[in-house]
Amino acid sequence: MAANYNNSAWFYDGLARLVYGNALINAQLHLLHYIKPDTRILIVGGGTGWILDELSRIHPSGLKITYVEVAADMMALSKNRNIGSNEVLFINDAIENVNLSPDFDVVITPFLFDNFTEKTLHIVFAHIHSLLKSGGLWLNADFQLTDKWWQQFLLKSMFLFFRVICGIEASKLPGIAVYFTSNNYKVISEKTFFNDFIVAKVYMGD
Repeated sequence: MAANYNNSAWFYDGLARLVYGNALINAQLHLLHYIKPDTRILIVGGGTGWILDELSRIHPSGLKITYVEVAADMMALSKNRNIGSNEVLFINDAIENVNLSPDFDVVITPFLFDNFTEKTLHIVFAHIHSLLKSGGLWLNADFQLTDKWWQQFLLKSMFLFFRVICGIEASKLPGIAVYFTSNNYKVISEKTFFNDFIVAKVYMGD
């Protein structure tokens, strides 16, 4: 069952800033600068859609964006964003249910995979992977655990909160790096934020 982020749409961005400052935003902004003009982009789990505003600032036109978001309230907010002269197709559904042409130059998954158990992640990852062109870029931002004790505490608190409020199925971080490695992706850029708790990676497919 997909998480229902409708319950958090009205406060999600504010809560993220309260806890993490601008770290979640800065991690995603770092990734956006790897997008070239006239690119076909798939965004999965874009949340409130502020990323569309930022993309239009970098590329006011020429982008063809498919924006997939499962929460209807999040999608409603996203549709009010500034997209410039870019083309955006909004799809309100879980990505694993969506049939799309496998011709995307770039995939963006901002803090998506920590919503899933390993079983669901296997399905979601495989489906997204099938939609990216050979040699395409996969831009992923997510949390990671290093050797800092507070990260585990903050992560557990976050999972508990969103499991109660939004019904996410996960209770721990999945081993996402294994999926990228086993599918022959190479890391071409990596930057950490919030004292290494947040990581933004640019992967290139083979």
